[in-house]
Amino acid sequence: MNRVVIVGGGPGGYESALVAAQLGADVTVVDTDGPGGSAVLTDCVPSKTLIATAELMADMGEAPELGISAGTVRVDLATVNSRVKDLALAQSADIERRLVRDGVRLLKGQGRLAAADRVTVTHADGGTQTLEADAVLLATGASPRTLPGALPDGERILSWEQVYDLDEVPERLIVVGSGVTGAEFASAYNALGLDVVLVSSRDRVLPGEDADAAEVLEEVFKRRGMTVLSQSRMKSVSREPNDTVTVTLEDGRTVEGTHCLLALGSVPNTDELGLDETGVLRDESGFIQVDRVSRTSARGVYAAGDCTGVLMLASVAAMQGRIAMWHFLGDAVAPLDLRTVSSNVFTAPEIATVGWSQNAVDAGEIQADVVTLPLAGNARAKMQGVRDGFVKLFCRPGTRIVVGGVVVGPRASELIHPVAIAVSEKLTSDELAHAFTVYPSMSGSVAEAARRLHRYQA
Repeated sequence: MNRVVIVGGGPGGYESALVAAQLGADVTVVDTDGPGGSAVLTDCVPSKTLIATAELMADMGEAPELGISAGTVRVDLATVNSRVKDLALAQSADIERRLVRDGVRLLKGQGRLAAADRVTVTHADGGTQTLEADAVLLATGASPRTLPGALPDGERILSWEQVYDLDEVPERLIVVGSGVTGAEFASAYNALGLDVVLVSSRDRVLPGEDADAAEVLEEVFKRRGMTVLSQSRMKSVSREPNDTVTVTLEDGRTVEGTHCLLALGSVPNTDELGLDETGVLRDESGFIQVDRVSRTSARGVYAAGDCTGVLMLASVAAMQGRIAMWHFLGDAVAPLDLRTVSSNVFTAPEIATVGWSQNAVDAGEIQADVVTLPLAGNARAKMQGVRDGFVKLFCRPGTRIVVGGVVVGPRASELIHPVAIAVSEKLTSDELAHAFTVYPSMSGSVAEAARRLHRYQA
């Protein structure tokens, strides 16, 4: 029987464990935090649970337009955060039950490569044991990035893993970083009624996303009372004696608030893993280098998830892990194709993307016809009071194959799915357009955008 040892219990770890167990391997998962890893316990699941409450508050903000007098609605942040943490623990317990049911062995401890075919586990009491393996998969994730002049204290200066310990509602929250994490938290806390200042070093929020989508989101942020400081690079964050915080910018300006949330990106958890000694190569940022079937430079050692830096999404981590086990255990496998990955920014409105981007089209990397259809004309959107957002589709000029798309609006994470299917299955715009949609529905705008890409051929 093939012996598989997996270091890390996040999506890249537990999903690969389930695949390996399904294919008959002897599987051991070594983890320090608990099944689900940071994605379930401190990152993805908690943040999206918080955002679920924020979405409800955002909907209440539109209530008067819909003829509803909602009165004064306030958020009990202690109750919200208690629910966030309880749900995360419950999800972790669900994952553990499934792993145990499928015969996966769980070991709590710190895993380290002793060789390409051996993992040493250090337990909390200091004891160690060595596991022999025919294949090792590293799925150790990443941690919030900090800077020497901006160190979290867990009380007033916070990383995104620490915000759920807040019992009081911050009077003024400064969010530093306008990438996906910063934008999501800024959007959520703004919807919960907080005074939010978003500090962005770039000329717009979400510099890595579709520019049209980012423009819509920034307009919504400002309309809802958020202060957005563009081209404002942080130099340091300090806590003052009166329990306020001061963010000092590189140009000398200062921003004062009661709390500061640092969203400065992530660093891989790849130190102390024995990588150098076993020939596992990392890049200059410390991410483990892998190919499209998750192999590292050391024979028999695979890696998946944020520790590889390939595309830091839970869905990608899970797929990398599955691909690794399919490859090692000889099952049918297709290399990872990032052009078919759907991603979503859980702001209000949401921004979902798949396939080729507007930036790639503008740069000449691919030729594509583009159509953008505002949601404001959609009947269902009008009924729900939705004014912001659009559907954008890209298709090849000759074949009319759909190669990408962007959806901005409520539940864009759900609306992107038909576009993702079209991209993955290489459907044409006409094929996407001819599928029936419910009337009225937001998804009708996806079909309408596809119809607008039709090219008459006599």
